[in-house]
Amino acid sequence: MDISPDQPIFVISVAAELADMHPQTLRQYDRLGIVSPSRAPGKSRRYSQRDINMLREVQRLSHEGVSLEGIKRILELENQVAALQRRVSELTEELGRRRDPLDSRIFAAGAAGDVVSLARGQRPRARSQAVVVWRPRALGN
Repeated sequence: MDISPDQPIFVISVAAELADMHPQTLRQYDRLGIVSPSRAPGKSRRYSQRDINMLREVQRLSHEGVSLEGIKRILELENQVAALQRRVSELTEELGRRRDPLDSRIFAAGAAGDVVSLARGQRPRARSQAVVVWRPRALGN
């Protein structure tokens, strides 16, 4: 049987043991929004394997001297990076599905993660913090 790493199956006592932490520490992390497990119908916490791995990472960072606020920010940034990497993969796949991947489309991605298609010669707004993905046409086209 294959269990998804996101399947919420561990009660707090088991999760605490697997992460080598006290259950009260897990409750504190949940209150602070550092590691927030799923909730069972009776409001009890249920942790996934991904949550356990995150708890271990929190513990590692804490042992290295990073504050809880710093740990929370690191985890938020890692989640943002993962989301942006998924979006880049989606856009790359979309470009690969086109018959002519070197067409005239240019995409700009804003700081908020929004993606817009720009016409040839169009530029992102001035003072924008946009990232532009561009592929030049092959010579002779």
